[in-house]
Amino acid sequence: MSALAAPAAVRPARPRHLAGTGTLLRLALRRDRLMIPGWVLALGLVVVATGPSFAALYDTAARRAELAASMNANGSLRALYGPVLADSLGGLVAWRMVGLGAVLAALMSLLIVVRHTREEEETGRQELLLAAMVGRRAPLTAALLAALIADAGVAALTAAGLTATGRPVGGSLALGLAIGGAGLLFAALAAIAAQLTESARLARGLTGAALGAAFALRAAGDASDGAGAPGSGGAAVLTWLSPVGWAQHLRAFAGERWWVLLLFAAATALAITAAYALAARRDLGMSFLPARPGPARAARSLGGPGGLAWRLQRASLAGWAAGFAVAGAVFGGIAKGAAGMVGGNQRTREIFKRLGGQQSLTDAFLATIIGLLGMVAALHAVGAVLRLRAEETGGRAEPVLAGAVGRLRWAAGHLVLALVGTAAVLAAGGLTLGVAYGASVGDVAGGTGRVLAAALAQVPAAWTLAAVATAVLGVLPAATGAVWALTGGCLALGWLGPVLRLPRWALDLSPYAHLPKLPGGAVTAAPFLWLTALTAVLLCVGLVGLRRRDIG
Repeated sequence: MSALAAPAAVRPARPRHLAGTGTLLRLALRRDRLMIPGWVLALGLVVVATGPSFAALYDTAARRAELAASMNANGSLRALYGPVLADSLGGLVAWRMVGLGAVLAALMSLLIVVRHTREEEETGRQELLLAAMVGRRAPLTAALLAALIADAGVAALTAAGLTATGRPVGGSLALGLAIGGAGLLFAALAAIAAQLTESARLARGLTGAALGAAFALRAAGDASDGAGAPGSGGAAVLTWLSPVGWAQHLRAFAGERWWVLLLFAAATALAITAAYALAARRDLGMSFLPARPGPARAARSLGGPGGLAWRLQRASLAGWAAGFAVAGAVFGGIAKGAAGMVGGNQRTREIFKRLGGQQSLTDAFLATIIGLLGMVAALHAVGAVLRLRAEETGGRAEPVLAGAVGRLRWAAGHLVLALVGTAAVLAAGGLTLGVAYGASVGDVAGGTGRVLAAALAQVPAAWTLAAVATAVLGVLPAATGAVWALTGGCLALGWLGPVLRLPRWALDLSPYAHLPKLPGGAVTAAPFLWLTALTAVLLCVGLVGLRRRDIG
């Protein structure tokens, strides 16, 4: 019998693009069995716990109405938190958590998608998988499904938890869907970034830049006059250009606009379609934004591990510094009006002073912004440290260590860049914040010096979290994903804890709680010395562990 007449049963089966998706999804969930539950529980429980905290702080309708009025009358606070759309307990929970929840869900989602797409290609594992009975679209589909499960978990826990604590079912569901919808949209955007860039680091950076732009658009729109009028239905145009703004416009507990979910659905579907189209048009391991070919001969700076670390991380460092510079300039420009817009409203003054200290109102606002920049800078510090793990799992560390380079010298190049780079990022933000504020009050030199010093005072806390990442990398390298959850927890404590009046022991879990509120606060050397000493100890633990364990 000829080959052309062979029975259909023995002909090769046509490959299916989604073959093996279920297996890859189970593998992804198994690999993220600590990270995904940690993110879901932390984010969901923080949202749920906000309700009882507000109930204790603002136990009467009059107090809640006063808080809503004072927040909506203040453009600076609207830029930070958004407007209060309803003065019920549910409305206050939505006001306080919808923006932060959307950002954290987006961060969780982009990490999941990039980890199971571009990072798998970068390490060569996806090529091995595709050599088996696995379709070309299966890895991307499994990564998106893993993100969908995580975002659905956050939405379900938020909705169920708020309903169980007495909040209306409709508003609880709307808030959960707003947070989960934002996370899923950025998962789709991360899938596009994974096709465009050549490395997981660049994919995370590109999606993170999109997230930062979305937050900035939302803040700029809410800071404009009239954006916070509750119940008016109006809003600045800029907030409608931001997915974070869409989460806010769903108006949980304030006359829900369910049709806003169609914006999330349409944008997510469009982004996923684009990601699949891009994936179909490129070869495995390639990208649409390839790296430029380098010179024929390497520069002398690449002769050592320090120069290599600089070459690998300089683009990321430049992006972080530019982002902080822009954020500093924006918030510095509105700092002058903080005191005038608050006027004699005691509630708003208390909120500012809880966040920024007991100094003057303008200094408290500046301290609040600087504290936020300091906490976000920890994300850069941790990412720079974990670049070591990426080099290790990608198989690029072994060729370096096979030469005349010891492990400690190899690690030191990345660690020095993480520590110095974090200080540079904070300096960029503090410099533009100080210049913008100084220009608005007619004292550029004086304003810049005070604000820049306050920004640099945040460095020891960011270094401590970088040292924690180093210790985990050296002792428990398989648990490095949990470092991101820890960093996010510290950010949530610093941003929510003072407003919700969490107990002191809970606030002290974050290294930022031990720093003075600057500018304007009292300064002592003790917290800086203790945090620096703790950083040194954790760095030593991590380096000793890295020296003793197996690479890879």
